[in-house]
Amino acid sequence: MKIEMICTGEEVLSGQIVDTNAAWFANVLMDSGLELQRKTTVGDRMEDLVSIFLDRSQHADVILVNGGLGPTSDDLSAEAAAKALGVELEEDSDWLKHLENWHSKRNRKMPASNYKQCLLPQGAVLVDNPVGSAPGFRIKLNRAWLFFTPGVPVELKLMVMEQFLPFFNSEFSIGQATQLIKLVTLGHGESTLADELNVIEVPQGITLGYRPSPPHVEIKIFARGEQAISALPDYVGQVKTTLGTALVTERFPTIAEEVHTLLKNSGKTLSLAESCTGGLLSSQLVEFPGSSDYLQQSLVTYSNAAKQKVLGVKESTLGNHGAVSLETAREMATRARALLDSDFALATTGIAGPDGGSEEKPVGTVVIALSDRNTCWQQTVKLSNRSRSLVRIMSCAIAYDMLRRRLLDEEPIVDYSFITRVNADIVRL
Repeated sequence: MKIEMICTGEEVLSGQIVDTNAAWFANVLMDSGLELQRKTTVGDRMEDLVSIFLDRSQHADVILVNGGLGPTSDDLSAEAAAKALGVELEEDSDWLKHLENWHSKRNRKMPASNYKQCLLPQGAVLVDNPVGSAPGFRIKLNRAWLFFTPGVPVELKLMVMEQFLPFFNSEFSIGQATQLIKLVTLGHGESTLADELNVIEVPQGITLGYRPSPPHVEIKIFARGEQAISALPDYVGQVKTTLGTALVTERFPTIAEEVHTLLKNSGKTLSLAESCTGGLLSSQLVEFPGSSDYLQQSLVTYSNAAKQKVLGVKESTLGNHGAVSLETAREMATRARALLDSDFALATTGIAGPDGGSEEKPVGTVVIALSDRNTCWQQTVKLSNRSRSLVRIMSCAIAYDMLRRRLLDEEPIVDYSFITRVNADIVRL
């Protein structure tokens, strides 16, 4: 079974936008026990579109075509599909009526340009788009089914989940059973993880893959066939044991969602005091519904004046030790926690760069503190040779890992082979 994807659009081909649709689609397939064989990107040129449809339809069984279904002159997918089939475009009267009714209910006149979206290749099967003006459609060309979807991410995702996957499952037999396990790690490089895991014998039918996606490296364990699936629990157990503290979640894509779930289930509350991360800690948590159950406050105290006036960090602490210090991070965390008597507080302060570093505290120096009612743990790490954005992202992940481990009654500060720890301290309050 060969599944491919064709992504259309000059903005995708030229790199003006990042093609997140393809990454999402490939991941959804993987979760469904399927694998994307090939992805092709093509611009908004009729000759190129027709050529790629004709070529790839001779090799693939199913092709998801994404983009080019809008109302403007550079949206050419439907016309190109018709040319590849050797047929004309024809009006889909039901979709025209749907669009007219949609505009009428909103007291609008349907723009003339929208009429283009009602023209489909003769013989095409319309695929409903419940959230957009452009319908999808599917056609059979050579050996392949081509399944056309709009490029708007929310429209693509809904159509894939509600229509592409059901269509695929009804038309094709996946064959042998498959199972996928994902393990998300933090603080260790891909090559280091591979060296450690390569000593474990991999059972027949199981493959091991790595996907670096900062701040994580995701390890994918894919089993094909009943024999491989039966060997999976023991093999995964060995992998997890070998990973040790590198493993931060096996049920979510990120450590932020793992911490969110642990906090919700624990009934504990959290306060945040952020400097170098500038609100990123709280922003990642509030992506998930229910964060209001535990997140009491997030204070972005960027300047020294804010650290003093909002959090009550002592002037002498800042003067004697500096804003980027164990002492300042500890006061930020303990005072943020005390404001609303939260169960926990996290604090971050550092030099994200690209400027502002010194010989003693170079760019990438970050101090993170975790406080509960009895103890404060703080550590200084060096995130050298990383972009400003990555310094902030990694700082949040390390902070989350400290809290995650505390919620699991484990030691909050651990070693990471990919991250240098300068110093650490534990203070009983």
